[in-house]
Amino acid sequence: MLKEPALLAALALASMAGLAAEPVKILFVGNSYTFARVDPAMSYNAANVDDMTRPRPDLPDPNFTETAGTRPWEPHPWGGVPGIFKQFTVQAGMDYEVALSTRNAASLRGHFLNTANADWDLRGNIAKKKWDIVVLQEQSDAALPSGRGANANYPQFSAYADKIQRYIHFGAAEEYRERAMYTAIYGSVANCVAAGGTQSSCNNNTLRTIPANPNASPLTQVYLTQTWARPDMVFPHLSTVPDANYPTVPDGRPIVDTSDPAFPNGYPDTLYYEVEGLAGMTGDLRSAFDTKANANPGFAGVIPVGDAFQLAVDQGVAKADGFYGTDGTYTPALPQGKINLWWDDYLHASKFGSYLSALVMFGKLTGIDPWSLGASEKAAADLGILPGDAVKLQRIASEQLQAAGSPLERRPCLHASPRAAGAQSCAGR
Repeated sequence: MLKEPALLAALALASMAGLAAEPVKILFVGNSYTFARVDPAMSYNAANVDDMTRPRPDLPDPNFTETAGTRPWEPHPWGGVPGIFKQFTVQAGMDYEVALSTRNAASLRGHFLNTANADWDLRGNIAKKKWDIVVLQEQSDAALPSGRGANANYPQFSAYADKIQRYIHFGAAEEYRERAMYTAIYGSVANCVAAGGTQSSCNNNTLRTIPANPNASPLTQVYLTQTWARPDMVFPHLSTVPDANYPTVPDGRPIVDTSDPAFPNGYPDTLYYEVEGLAGMTGDLRSAFDTKANANPGFAGVIPVGDAFQLAVDQGVAKADGFYGTDGTYTPALPQGKINLWWDDYLHASKFGSYLSALVMFGKLTGIDPWSLGASEKAAADLGILPGDAVKLQRIASEQLQAAGSPLERRPCLHASPRAAGAQSCAGR
C-alpha cells in the first residue's frame, strides 16, 4: 500500500487517457461533518452519489421509521462533502463512483459495531464493495486528549481506526471484548484510562461478534480526515439546542436553552480551549491524527482539513473571533471581506467550510492542485459562493496540502471549455 496518493493519481491519469475501464470507487465514512448538516451543501449533488443510509425499499422497513441519527431538518438523500468532491472530479475529467455512509454524531466505533438502527447497516456498507479509497471521519472531538472534549477518548479512536483499517484490508471475522482489547494494547484497564479512555469504554466486557468482510482488499487506500477546531469549545456562550420548530425553522438552527439553570446569568457550556484558542485545538487534533497514521502503515495518510481551516483563519481569510455576542448568544456579524467557515452552531461547517473540506480532499486524493479549479468552478457557483471567495478557499487548500508535503499537479483551469483551457491565465488567479 502506498502512503501518498500515487496509486490513485496513476489510476486517475489512466482514466483521463481512456485506459481505465472501471471508475475509482470511493467511500466516505463519517457523520454530520461528512454529510454537511445543512443545505445547500447537505443535499448538493445527491443524485450523483450513493447515500447508503437513505431510505431504501430493499431494506426491512420501506417506510424508514427508524430515524435515530437523523432529524427532520436533515432529509435524505445526502450529498454533502462527497457530493462537492464528486463535482470536482467531473470537472477534472475523472471517473469516480462516490458513496457515503454517515450517521449524525457517529464515531468510528459506532460504524464498526453498527450502533445505528434497524434500517442502517453501517459496517455492512463498508463491506458492500471492494473500494479503491475509503475516507474515515471520526466524531469531531473524539481524538482529543483526555479532558479536552466532551467525547474525547483517544484510546477508543485509535483502536477503532485500526479495526476498520484491518476490516477493509483483510476482513477477517472476529469475536472480542473491549476490556480484553484495551488490556492487550495498554496492559491494563487503568492504563487505558490513563491514556485518555473512559472507565466505561476501557472496561466494557460485552462480547462483540464481527462477520467477515467479503470484499476486503489490501490495495484499498484508507485515509483519516483531520477534524477542525470548534468555536463552541473556545469562546464563552450560553447553551443552545436545535430549534425543533420544523418546518418553520427548516434547518434546526441553535436557540438558547432556557431550561438550563445557569441561564441567563452564566456560560454553562464547558470551554475546553478558552486559553489555547482555535490554534491550540487544531494543534491537538493534528497531533492525534498524525500520531495514529504514523503508527499504522495501513493508513495512506491524513487529509488535513482542520489545518486548512486554521490556515484560513491565520491568513485573515476566515472569521477568527466575534462568534458570540456579549449576551452569550450567536451573532452573524462578519467582518468585511471575511468568510465564515462555521455554521450558526459553531460546530458544523458552513457551505464555505464544506467547500474547503472538499477541496482539501480533492487535492489529497487525486494529486491535482485544487487551485486549478479557478474562479468559475461549478460547485461554488451552485452553492452560492462568489468567485473571489472560491478562489481564496482553493488557494488555502493548495497551500495547506503543499505545506503538508502533498505533491500537486497544476492544470489549466478545470472549469474552462476546451478552447479556453490553453489560456495563459485563469480569472481570479
